[in-house]
Formats: sequence, C-alpha cells, structure tokens
Amino acid sequence: MFRIKIYIAIAIVLLNVHYVLGQEVSDTLKVVTPLSKIELLQKQKEQVINDEKARLKREVEKITEDQSSGVLTSTEAENKKKEAAEIAAKNIENKIAILDNNIALLQRGEDLFIEEDIVKEDVLEEPNNCKYKRVYDKRTSSAIYVAFGFNHGLIDGVSFNDTPYQIGGSKFFEVGWQWKTRLLKNSNAIRLTYGISYQSNGIKAADNLYFVKEGNITSLETYEGKVHKAKLRMDNFVVPVFFEFGPSKKVEREDYFRYDTRHKFVTGIGGYAGLNSSTRQKLRATNLEGVKSEQKIKDNYNTNNFIYGIAGYIGYGGVSLYVKYDLNDMFKEPNVEQHNISLGLRFEI
Repeated sequence: MFRIKIYIAIAIVLLNVHYVLGQEVSDTLKVVTPLSKIELLQKQKEQVINDEKARLKREVEKITEDQSSGVLTSTEAENKKKEAAEIAAKNIENKIAILDNNIALLQRGEDLFIEEDIVKEDVLEEPNNCKYKRVYDKRTSSAIYVAFGFNHGLIDGVSFNDTPYQIGGSKFFEVGWQWKTRLLKNSNAIRLTYGISYQSNGIKAADNLYFVKEGNITSLETYEGKVHKAKLRMDNFVVPVFFEFGPSKKVEREDYFRYDTRHKFVTGIGGYAGLNSSTRQKLRATNLEGVKSEQKIKDNYNTNNFIYGIAGYIGYGGVSLYVKYDLNDMFKEPNVEQHNISLGLRFEI
C-alpha cells in the first residue's frame, strides 16, 4: 500500500511539473514583441537564401549525375541547370519581398500580413546555436515489431502428428526493436533489417505427460494423477537480421525525400542468433488424492544456451505471415535431437 501511495505522489508531481512547464512555454510563445518579430523576419530572410541555395545545389548534382549516366546530353544538362538557377533566383526574390513588406508593416505598427508563416521554429536558435534541419536522404529508419502464433517441437525420427506436444496448445511470442537500412543508393528495392528482440517459445506436453530432468537427460513422463497443464517455456534474447525485398513509393518534398513501403508487398529472408536467458516449466495438476497444485519450476532442463536459426516473413504493409526455425537442438546431448519451429503473424508498429 505504501508503494502505491509513493507511485501516486510521483505521478501527481510529474503532472504538475508538466503543466507548469507547458504554461511557461505557452506564455513565452504568446509574448512576441514587434521588435522580436522583426528580428525573426530578418533571420527568416537568411534562411530563405540558404534553403534555396541548398536545393539548387542538390538539383545541379542530380542533373550532373544524369549527364554522367547518359540520361541527359551536355546541352540538355546545361539548359536544366540554367532553368534551376533562374527558378531559385525568382524564389529568393519573391520570398524576400514578402518578408520585407512584413517588416515595413511592423515598423509602421501594423499587423503582419501572413502571421503563421513568419514565426517558425526553424529560425529560433537553440541554446547551442544549432538549428534543426531535416535529413535530405534518410536511409535508415527504426520501428517496434511484435510477433505471435503457434509453436511446436520437431523430434528427429518422429512425424509431426506423433510428437508428444499439443498442436495448437504451444505458442510463441516475440517483441523487438529493429532498424531498416536501404542498401541501394537510388532504389529502395532491397533493405537490411536488423535489431534486438525477446523471444518466448512454449512447448506444451500432451497425454498427461510432464517434463522431468534427471542429470543431463530431460524426458517426458506420465504423471500419477491428472495433468491440466505442463508447459516448458524458453526465453531468449536474439539479434535478428533480414534482407527485405519489395516495392515502395518515392515521396519527394522541397528539402527531403523518403521511400514509403506502406500498402506494399514485402518479403524478408534471414536469421537470428542469441542466448537463452531462462527456462521454466509451469505444471498444474491434480494428484491421486485429489489435491490440486500449481508449480513454476525454474530450471535449465538441459536446454541449449546458444540459440540460432532461420526465419522469414511475407506480407502487405506492416502485417506479415512469419515463420522461424531453430537450427540448434532444443536440448543438449545426449538428449534426442529436436528443434523448435514457430508460425504466426508479425506486425511492424
């Protein structure tokens, strides 16, 4: 109860601090004197010139690349460069004229002609005089992903249907943080996806069996009574790496461009490697005397510490069908060789 009160108190303090800071920021933005607006307009004039020069530089570089690759002749390239330079000059002239007119209005004590276009965040200097500028070509993005579905154990020499595990009763869950990097300079057809994730693989025993560890042997034995649930859970931390393929839409703006893969088909092929962090069995049963019990037995059950496997996904947008297969043996030698396999859905958030 004491801990709950502490949490509530901390939450109240944080909310009040957030409110006070929000009010201070709001009041600061509201108090903008004519003199400070004129200063912002002067800075905006410099920003207009710098932005247009930067855009012209990028256009000239692209035209030069097209000329080098044979897309444009030298004459066509020169004409395009001249046209781009003229447009940049006109843009600077027109935008500066608008800003100068607003400065003249302020100096006469009049209101701004276009208020919302004057006070911009990108002309407000940070304490260290750094200004935020959007990256023109951002090749790497990041996101959270979640996957879940059915799990199963494939035993050497035993058919899928004859394994002592419940089909449909065994499940897996995975959540991770991933980075996605475009591999080609002028195309987003191939991406490298990598990150770190937590995997939880569950194997549920069938036919009144439960997991028993005796020395370096882990086996399934019949319980004397009634087993309601006997599930072995293996938790892993792994590093997944995928090559991702699929079309995308190029979205171009004045000062940046991006590739958009939403509403597009996507395919990923790769694998993962990592470590097993814990293994435990959840055993819920009723013995011969009718006494019910529930145990969570934490033990390694001779499971392998090093986890590695192959995986893949195929889907549309951020939703994919996902499959992974552990190449490592589930249990160490001299146990019978068996491997974990999972099938489910994968969501990029």
